[in-house]
Amino acid sequence: MTPIPENGTPTPTPAKDQGPYWDWSDAALFLGMAPPTLGVALLVSKGLKLLLPAQGSLAFTAIAFQFSWYALWFTALYWMLRMKYDEPFLAGLGWKTTWPGMKWTLFLGPMVAVAVILIGAMLHTPEIDNPIQKLLAGRWQTLLVGAFATMFGPVAEELGFRGFLLPLMMRSFSVAGGVVLCSGAFVALHGPQYSWSWQHLLLLFLASIVFSLVRVRTGSTAASAMVHATYNLTFFTGYLIQERDRIF
Repeated sequence: MTPIPENGTPTPTPAKDQGPYWDWSDAALFLGMAPPTLGVALLVSKGLKLLLPAQGSLAFTAIAFQFSWYALWFTALYWMLRMKYDEPFLAGLGWKTTWPGMKWTLFLGPMVAVAVILIGAMLHTPEIDNPIQKLLAGRWQTLLVGAFATMFGPVAEELGFRGFLLPLMMRSFSVAGGVVLCSGAFVALHGPQYSWSWQHLLLLFLASIVFSLVRVRTGSTAASAMVHATYNLTFFTGYLIQERDRIF
């Protein structure tokens, strides 16, 4: 009941987080939109490949494919939710530009990256033939891939996993269950990239757990995106330092 003070004016009760306004049928439809948007993105990248010179076009076409796929997929999600529920899109996915402990969040990504490096060393994580490394063939290609990996990629993935899937999973399977299941789905998406190496996937799972907990703790997908982006930026900066003579 809303309390009524002596002056007779009701004092509003603070609004509570009502959770996601979508359900599992929407999640199934979102998943079903992946193949057609993927197909269109492939056509975009192939068309771009015909226009670009052969030398150095691999990175540009790969990023064009990834960017197009995410853009088309999330545009489809936007219209799906907008037409069905007429609710705010970004706000519904938890995109809040301020959150508790913002200054500490900025340092969390690098800290997680360092922890992953140390744990990876203890696990004797093997070197693998990562397909992304094939795109880092020159200065501009490397910077393009780095920009995607540290900006657009984390934002899109956090909106999809921590913004759309995690709240739904938490509502159905509890907070702990949602965090674990969401991180498992996140790892499954990146499995082929790491040749299904269990060490790499375990490290990615641990990082994803942190991203999810940040989302839960702060209530902001922008917060988890910042941690994700600075996590990637730490690894990318280390790569640039290690390969600076070859790249620059």
